[in-house]
Amino acid sequence: MNRDAIDALLQRINDSATSEGNARTKAIVNRIVRDLFYTIEDLDVTPSEFWTAINYLGETGQSGEYGLLAAGLGFEHFLDARLDEKEQQAGVSDGTPRTIEGPLYVSGAPESVGHARLDDGTDPGETLLMRGRVLSEDGSPLKGALVEVWHANYLGNYSYFDKSQPDFNLRRTIRTDDEGNYAFTSVVPVGYSVPPAGKTQQLLDQLGRHGHRPAHIHFFVSSPGFRKLTTQINIEGDPYLWDDFAFATREGLVPELKKAEGALGESYGIKGNFALIDFDFTLVKERADVPPTEVERVRAAS
Repeated sequence: MNRDAIDALLQRINDSATSEGNARTKAIVNRIVRDLFYTIEDLDVTPSEFWTAINYLGETGQSGEYGLLAAGLGFEHFLDARLDEKEQQAGVSDGTPRTIEGPLYVSGAPESVGHARLDDGTDPGETLLMRGRVLSEDGSPLKGALVEVWHANYLGNYSYFDKSQPDFNLRRTIRTDDEGNYAFTSVVPVGYSVPPAGKTQQLLDQLGRHGHRPAHIHFFVSSPGFRKLTTQINIEGDPYLWDDFAFATREGLVPELKKAEGALGESYGIKGNFALIDFDFTLVKERADVPPTEVERVRAAS
């Protein structure tokens, strides 16, 4: 079919609406359908290939891997890049870099002030102390800011989704103290891969791509009157540090992993050697001329 014939069919489909509907939904869906019609024609997609794709999408939904797939195909990073651009155009540039949330946040993690221990003592690995401050753009500490933190265990699995782990293992919410300080103890996370027999890896295999993620720690950082920060830090030295299948590694989010011991660790109940990360988060004030950073999406709640 030529483009004129395709456009005539699209117009017929669009004209079939019997009520006004939602203008925004119509604009988005009609554009997606148009581009898919063009793709099918340009690449000569067969009916069998089309229905294979439909079946794959249905199976992916049943497996709960759409969040992984969105990250692996670059959609989540692309949305971040668009938001970065809009902020830069508005002159917003002084905050900690954002990066993807991923699909594994769980709300309701226990809250503490100043410091929290994330692990339950059963995870093997090097003890980690991460500490820092939450600051405003002018460097002022933000008292009472919320630092929500979560990461995978030594097998690359996350509590709640991995039922063998205790509730909220490696998940906590920390409210900063009067000087804006936060700290947590845990174990140094390891990198992991998407489920090897899952739907995301199935597509990645077809694309000739791997499904590995470097070791990382997720954060939501928020304070009233400031734009919510969604980010993660990566652990330096990981072999996939700059080859993340989810495209989440960014300059400014790979802090030094230092070796430490002594009185500092003892003040947090750590005995012997441990790894230390110092990292400050900078939030920018909320503004009406840029899109909001609070993203509406379905998230797990325990």
